[in-house]
Amino acid sequence: MKSYRKELWFNTTQRRQYINITPDIERCLAESGIKEGFVLVNAMHITASVFINDNESGLHHDFEVWLEKLAPEKPYSQYQHNGYEDNADAHLKRSVMGREVVVAVTDGVMDFGPWEQIFYGEFDGKRKKRVLVKIIGE
Repeated sequence: MKSYRKELWFNTTQRRQYINITPDIERCLAESGIKEGFVLVNAMHITASVFINDNESGLHHDFEVWLEKLAPEKPYSQYQHNGYEDNADAHLKRSVMGREVVVAVTDGVMDFGPWEQIFYGEFDGKRKKRVLVKIIGE
């Protein structure tokens, strides 16, 4: 069995942002040489997420509206966590959107359903953050 590990780094331009990282993960899979196995992709920061969904801008807007209703950024004073950093909402949003995804690999490609793509979701951005890609298989 082979194992591959790589860190992908992102520096978002906005506090909250969604980035389609599917092409990055496909490049990692090609680099790994693994044809049968699993890809694990996880956010390495507690205020970011990795998730699978449709690459459609209207849906991404809907995520933003929905998450902001669940855990509004302001007023900062509504959260006991806020003190040193005003990012309690980002922690809550990450909890809803999830930490990682696992995708099966068959014949050298990821087994996706129709329209599925992998996204990095940033909820407390404008600084350098990373995602771990781990691929295991034959």
